[in-house]
Amino acid sequence: MYTTDVSRFSQGRFLISAAAPGQFPPDLGAEVAFVGRSNAGKSSAINALTGRRALARVSKTPGRTRLLNFFELLPGRRIVDLPGYGYATASAAERASWPPMIAALARRGSLRGLFLIVDSRRGLLEGDTGLIAWAQDAGRPVHVLLTKCDKLKRAELASTLMAVRQSLADSATVQAFSAVAGTGLEEARRQLDHWLK
Repeated sequence: MYTTDVSRFSQGRFLISAAAPGQFPPDLGAEVAFVGRSNAGKSSAINALTGRRALARVSKTPGRTRLLNFFELLPGRRIVDLPGYGYATASAAERASWPPMIAALARRGSLRGLFLIVDSRRGLLEGDTGLIAWAQDAGRPVHVLLTKCDKLKRAELASTLMAVRQSLADSATVQAFSAVAGTGLEEARRQLDHWLK
């Protein structure tokens, strides 16, 4: 299991669940968004990066994150956990509320970048590429975490990394990541640190 004692964000705390842009924290400091398909390992990635086993709730039921959840890692330094996509467990009304909130998030001056969480066994799918295009339009950099890489053989992982890098070209950076094995943890933490400076 990943270690929990080397992140400078280990004192992170839940701030607010926002159901509308008016509930967002003040647009000050720096924040990084975490987004990805339901069940790709987003909550596990957040917990591993922050060194907190239960900062973001991990669920066996895909699509449990329904609101934009803000966490304060340090004063003026936040991460935002966005609802997962790809599962229709949310109501139509809930899903209709997400695009305006995500558009409002993109306009925030404090948003420094996005971690796109992609299950390495699935690779990039249509929703993932659409999200990267949206981030590019908003002028926000994207770093892709190919999660659950411990479940792939070395040759499979190398092939997946190559395919994703070719598909992304210069639109995003990418790395292998496993919250369970700790693979890529320090590289991802360096990216988070860079954005939250």
